[in-house]
Amino acid sequence: MQAEAFAPGHITGFFKAYVEPTRPELKGSIGAGFCIKKGVTTKVKVITDKPGFKITHIGYKSDNTQVSEYVAKEFLKIAKGNHFLEIEHHAGIPVGYGLGSSGAVALSLAFALNKALGANLSRTQVGQIAHNAEIHCKTGLGTVLSSYHGGFEIRTKYGAPGIGSLKKIHTDFLPIVICFSPISTKKFIKTELSKINGLGAKMVTKLLKSRNQMEFMDMSLEFAKYVGVITPKMQQVIDDLQEHGFKCGIAMFGETVFTLVPKENELQVLQILEKYHDGIIIKTEIDKSGVRES
Repeated sequence: MQAEAFAPGHITGFFKAYVEPTRPELKGSIGAGFCIKKGVTTKVKVITDKPGFKITHIGYKSDNTQVSEYVAKEFLKIAKGNHFLEIEHHAGIPVGYGLGSSGAVALSLAFALNKALGANLSRTQVGQIAHNAEIHCKTGLGTVLSSYHGGFEIRTKYGAPGIGSLKKIHTDFLPIVICFSPISTKKFIKTELSKINGLGAKMVTKLLKSRNQMEFMDMSLEFAKYVGVITPKMQQVIDDLQEHGFKCGIAMFGETVFTLVPKENELQVLQILEKYHDGIIIKTEIDKSGVRES
């Protein structure tokens, strides 16, 4: 028994967190961001043997498997009989840079396991296991809801798939991203929430009225300045892009700058970013489909 699933990466421009409820599926965040066509593909092979699992990473590596372990253990509880799970994550996005890698790992694994084990859970139930993994491991709040649905979205209600809700914004613009170094989401979830929440809520209300991608980037930049995550290197890239007439935003949380541009401006933006040799440049498209079995 084997299966494969893909979940897109996701960039959050700003958010307001809700971590008070005791039930993890009610926790989460509202905010705005977009899914990208690069993400995580997970392959699962089920061996009927002693219970357990082995996790390997191909592509961008992660030294932390806690999210995968949580999801695997949940499905081993559900599955009948003894199963050993061979789990292989193929990461097309760097880990810890604000690209939603842990959410994509949790979702792609949950969907692959549901099929491989014949668990027959609904899409909503599978999505909730992935969401609860992120909440439990403190690696994210709203990424799973976004990656589950896909698209450029405004999250309007907190919670896991089936509980949280969002509205989509149509755009044909292309995301171009440059990443410099990781930032710990766990640290910010622990220490910065009270500072963040007031501004994030106001921005959601404002963006729901305008549904404008340019205003979204302005808000993301304002949010990042307020939270105090912009490093000198990021500021240099922001200034460079703005001097050439391109708006940009900051991925929460990573030392990562993004812009959304029409196809005809793609080459010019890439030429600007290629000067920064220590950055990882990702040229991609918005993923409108969300998580899916391969």
